[in-house]
Amino acid sequence: MAEASRTFHATLFSLPTFSPRFHFKLSYSHSHPSLHLKRARSVQRSISETKTMSLNTTLPWGCDIDSLENAEALQNWLSDSGLPPQKVGINKVEMGKRGLVALKKINRGEKILFVPPSLLISSDSDWSSPVAGHVLKQQNVADLPLLATYLISEANLQKSSRWSNYISSLPREPYSLLHWTRSELDRYLKASQIRLRAIERIADITGTFDDLRRRIFSKHPHLFPKEVFNLVTFRWSFGILLSRLVYLYSMDGKVALVPWADMLNHSCEVETYLNYDKSSQAVVFTTDRAYQPGEQVFISYGKKSNAELLLSYGFVPKQGTNLNDSVELPLSLKISDKCYKQKLKALMKHGLSASQCYPIQISGWPLELMAYAYLTVSPPSMSKQFEEMAAMASNESIIRKDLRYPEIEEKAVQFILDSCESSISKYSKFLKKLKRRLRDMRSGELRA
Repeated sequence: MAEASRTFHATLFSLPTFSPRFHFKLSYSHSHPSLHLKRARSVQRSISETKTMSLNTTLPWGCDIDSLENAEALQNWLSDSGLPPQKVGINKVEMGKRGLVALKKINRGEKILFVPPSLLISSDSDWSSPVAGHVLKQQNVADLPLLATYLISEANLQKSSRWSNYISSLPREPYSLLHWTRSELDRYLKASQIRLRAIERIADITGTFDDLRRRIFSKHPHLFPKEVFNLVTFRWSFGILLSRLVYLYSMDGKVALVPWADMLNHSCEVETYLNYDKSSQAVVFTTDRAYQPGEQVFISYGKKSNAELLLSYGFVPKQGTNLNDSVELPLSLKISDKCYKQKLKALMKHGLSASQCYPIQISGWPLELMAYAYLTVSPPSMSKQFEEMAAMASNESIIRKDLRYPEIEEKAVQFILDSCESSISKYSKFLKKLKRRLRDMRSGELRA
């Protein structure tokens, strides 16, 4: 038992794990760290696009991810638009990325940035093309699709848009799984649970675009020409939104793009967030540590797993640095269990199924997972407790939060460890195949 536990901690948490500053949920009604995953630049034609439009089309706006010139122009424009003098400035940081670094000494507990509400981009921002905005709002388009369309509309106007300096500073190709092709997702994330979530997210965004095109864009081609409002630009705008939108609790939960502040990179060791400060009447963040001149200043994008960071932001932190990392562990009832039907009935009563996934972290696993394990290994003599275990596994129970069954606890823990070993085995096989493929690719390049 002790050896199994040591294997569990030594093996599982040494693997790269895959499971947005706000959570993504698409509805038709109503930023960097160290390891960037490289992807092949292949052309994939979308089923929703014309035959001449491919997903690697170069956009006429935006810039390279490491462009300082565009970012400096943004800072100058923001200063002219009301951004007060800053203690941070744009510069190249680790691995050639952009980031904000301290220009002066910044003390722990100090408020910095002070971006006024007039420089935020949200669903209630004024459109340079008011008629287009009116059409979308008249059709009750939800905030995210509305903002995505707004960003494309303003980007297309280029210098005529108030936001031209900001849009020019945005990456032409955001680090996002939205821009990976299906073959890349299958190849590099075959053993990862994030693969299905990425495919679902791409499908949701494609479905949203198709809905907008059918209901609105096709009926107003003079406002939304297909050369501009297409799946390529829509994925770009969603990539920007998912990686840069900020949830401002103190502004009644407003979701907004915050120019300049979105140049800040994420650190797993930082716990401070962007928010609206009523006394300052601006978006600020309060530092949780001191910074010396020249040091990069960080914020937190939230307590997210490596998988969530990869899905929305396109990066994975250095191994072992993210204490909020977790993996989704799949668990299943055994069909051979004599009480299978009875246990399944109890689970279904509480909205669960015979197979469930639960997150586990280096610090442990949730009570719900343990309750599911108890139910799985419990003998027929404990049938009266099946209902209680199922309720706790679904987090619906408000009693017995210290749920324990000493007589089957060892079996339950062993069941969890066996499930971990099974998942590790599958992932290890994938890694071996991937390493062979990469080695073959390098050999081919050398021969060429």
